[in-house]
Amino acid sequence: MAGGICPFKERGEMPLCALVVDDSMLIRHTVCRFLEQHGFSVESATNGQEALEALKRFRPDLIITDIQMPKMCGSELITALKAKPETHDIPIVIVAGKQSGFEKKEKRADFAIFKDIDIEEQLEKALQTIMNCKAVSTAK
Repeated sequence: MAGGICPFKERGEMPLCALVVDDSMLIRHTVCRFLEQHGFSVESATNGQEALEALKRFRPDLIITDIQMPKMCGSELITALKAKPETHDIPIVIVAGKQSGFEKKEKRADFAIFKDIDIEEQLEKALQTIMNCKAVSTAK
């Protein structure tokens, strides 16, 4: 397992917290498991509305969201996040299918990854880029 992707905040030993928003249980599970293996505390939601409700209880260091979801899509969630001073600076990673073309339409995210290409490798690159950390290989 690769480690050292900023699993702890710079001050103290509190783990970084991530919010994963996706209506696909498989994608949610895969992303949550990956983040937990890299030292993150993780909350999840199945759509943008649930994510906004979760954000009333905690402030994540990172949000990973799908674009196409019921009730409130990822673009609407990003609009809501960018409109609030307390959430406008949270880094956002979009996860969607390559066929969706979202990377050409949604430019407000900090990183974009595709569900249909090695998701864990892309997540590793996203974390390294967004969290401004270097990955350090460690034994499993």
